[in-house]
Amino acid sequence: MSVYVDSSVVLRVLLRQPGALHRWREVTEASCSALVEVECLRTLDRMRVAGEFTETVAAELRAAVFRLLESFTVVEVTRPILARASQPLPIGIGTLDAIHLATALALRDAIGPDIAMATHDAQLGLAARAMGLEVVGA
Repeated sequence: MSVYVDSSVVLRVLLRQPGALHRWREVTEASCSALVEVECLRTLDRMRVAGEFTETVAAELRAAVFRLLESFTVVEVTRPILARASQPLPIGIGTLDAIHLATALALRDAIGPDIAMATHDAQLGLAARAMGLEVVGA
């Protein structure tokens, strides 16, 4: 299965949280926005500062983010993606989610319809479905 992965999926897998994408083992090709690195590392840092885990665990999780992203196709946030994210959407979503959705749609345009959106964000999943993407995880 070829998927566009947002940060919620990466974090649930790395943090071994309940409800992690049950189809993760079916993923044969994963793509994500360059935003995923920033979002994941910022989340881990917030959790470290909040005392949810030690600096050692935080360092291990940061390294795991980098290792995982090495296996992904990482799509840079370009002007065309930002322009697409700026367009009206049938479902209201925030800025970062719009960039994720625009990136997934750009990938679909480039490689064909056989890419799914993997997210645990219900609103982003709804917007992706409204734009014709298969959604897994939400």
